[in-house]
Amino acid sequence: MVVEVEISSLSTAGSPRTSGADPEHVETLAEVQTPLPPITVHRSTMRVIDGLHRVRAAELRGERKIAARFFEGDEADAFVLAVESNVTHGLPLTTADRKRAAGRIIASHPQWSDRMIASVTGIAPGTVAEIRRRRPGGRVGEVSRIGQDGRVRPVNGTEGRRLASRLIAQDPSLSLRQVARAASISPETVRDVRNRMMRGEDPLPGPRRGNRKQANGTEVPAAGRGGLRPAAVACRNPVQDRAAVLDRLRADPALRFSETGRTLLRLLTVHMMSPEEWDAIIEKVPPHCGGVVARLAGECAEMWAEFAQRVERKVAETA
Repeated sequence: MVVEVEISSLSTAGSPRTSGADPEHVETLAEVQTPLPPITVHRSTMRVIDGLHRVRAAELRGERKIAARFFEGDEADAFVLAVESNVTHGLPLTTADRKRAAGRIIASHPQWSDRMIASVTGIAPGTVAEIRRRRPGGRVGEVSRIGQDGRVRPVNGTEGRRLASRLIAQDPSLSLRQVARAASISPETVRDVRNRMMRGEDPLPGPRRGNRKQANGTEVPAAGRGGLRPAAVACRNPVQDRAAVLDRLRADPALRFSETGRTLLRLLTVHMMSPEEWDAIIEKVPPHCGGVVARLAGECAEMWAEFAQRVERKVAETA
């Protein structure tokens, strides 16, 4: 929704454009007779996300108010939107500003892949990777990242394969997608791991095999390992797995910045309950309406199952 805001209430601090407004561009906009597009403002801080030059042009024309749209997210996402907006249209950010912005986004959204940050900042993925490497801590502790397509992928595919092999050894009945979600790898990679295990092979392709540490800290050479080996570690809590995936989805701008995306996140959040919490709800269902509740729950489950199938088909068609 577009509203009129007092220019005096706006803040231009924290802009990715470190050199400030370009005077020549401001004068050019001030001479435009037709209405300029609304600016974008972060509601909680009243910072200008997109439209610094339009604000300065309005001031130059002596105007006290300007048309604006409000952004409701947090400050980190507001900065991401500011960078993306000033890369795709208007007076582009300088290369130096884009690199500085990439460093800031790496700090605020470390789970984003190099390609995803590159798509926002307008620099090459290799440049983003180099900026990430130069930051204190570098890639330490990273397990997976969210790609430009919204999919979660492991930083180290080797660890994902190893986790998948342990999960399969513990519970062979798990589906490819269940293992893929827990190990943050693709279902096809899980399929390859499972096939290797069935043939008695190492779950890692030859070049990626390395020494593996046992529980006592000693290393077992790859050549000395057999095929199937029972896992010595417990499987992760599935509720924690789902919560971790949901946290990554909440960080995805494609979902955060749209009403439909936020609706989907709210629906998924409803189901982030432990078995104990579900048991407590079941205990409180009145007997006289238990049948109706069970039928509605079943219908909801069927709708979610159909939703999952349709989303999977869409992913397969666009892959």
